[in-house]
Amino acid sequence: MSTKNGLHENTESPTAQRVEAVKVQSCPECGSTRLMRDYECAEIVCMDCGFVVAAKIADRGPEWRAFDDEQRSKRTRVGAPLTYTIHDKGLSTTIDWHDRDVYGKSLSPGQKAQVYRLRKWQRRIRVSDATERNLAFALSEITKISNNLNLPKSILETASVIYRKAVKERLIRGRSIQGVTSAALYLACRQCGLPRTLDEIATASNVNKKEVGRSYRFLIKELNYSIPPLRPSQYITKFSNQLTMQGKVEEIAHKILASAKELKLTSGRGPTGIAAAASYIASVLTGERKTQREIAEIAQVTEVTIRNRYKELVERQMFQISI
Repeated sequence: MSTKNGLHENTESPTAQRVEAVKVQSCPECGSTRLMRDYECAEIVCMDCGFVVAAKIADRGPEWRAFDDEQRSKRTRVGAPLTYTIHDKGLSTTIDWHDRDVYGKSLSPGQKAQVYRLRKWQRRIRVSDATERNLAFALSEITKISNNLNLPKSILETASVIYRKAVKERLIRGRSIQGVTSAALYLACRQCGLPRTLDEIATASNVNKKEVGRSYRFLIKELNYSIPPLRPSQYITKFSNQLTMQGKVEEIAHKILASAKELKLTSGRGPTGIAAAASYIASVLTGERKTQREIAEIAQVTEVTIRNRYKELVERQMFQISI
């Protein structure tokens, strides 16, 4: 049917139009193969005569966009998402205990016995060999420690991947699972730039600090990880949050650390001590005073360390502080 402006449009049913939109190769009016898909109007239009070949085209693609393979793998929805925090990556199935069919009706006694046997074998084959049993126990330990420390999910996933690599390389034999899981979690924190000390990891996992450090060095050596050194600035935000100080204090502490780095006052010093001293100076400068003992308890360093770092920063940066 032709319109007043000289264009033609199709008056067929929407179903026929959708089928035709898939099969169409040329314009039925003039035979031209120069067809254009108008995604704003959801139409296929002939570029020679203006005939609307198909209208109301359904977009069969996803409603999301992805710009690389990583985004595409994360945003696709085909079943449950993969996770490395479970030994079978979350792909296993479970048979519930309701003893009802798909319509909600109760099962007969014979069917209940059959489902019971299926359920029992399902539990047995879910963790079949020693490696899977090791993974199941170790990943639950990693989850428990991360929950105690309130770590984000990205750290948990990274630690699980590190432990899986250690199992694949057969590095677990002869070492305690708790020690290796704690070391993997600490390694994940270092890799992702999250400030957590060995003391915190050891306290949350009830493992000796020396054992965690030994396992951590072993994993770095065997897995060839390149871990960047800790920066004092990573601890400033943590200390200010735990001490409930204002954002101005954190900003000034970062400036003090930047100036100390230019003067090479941070080399050879522990990052927690330098960060604690900078936080103490910033709290005094802003009038929101915190005692050295309070900051020392949060930073897990001694008051003597804070005083020594404090004197170095004040003398070299020439602060005028009235105490």
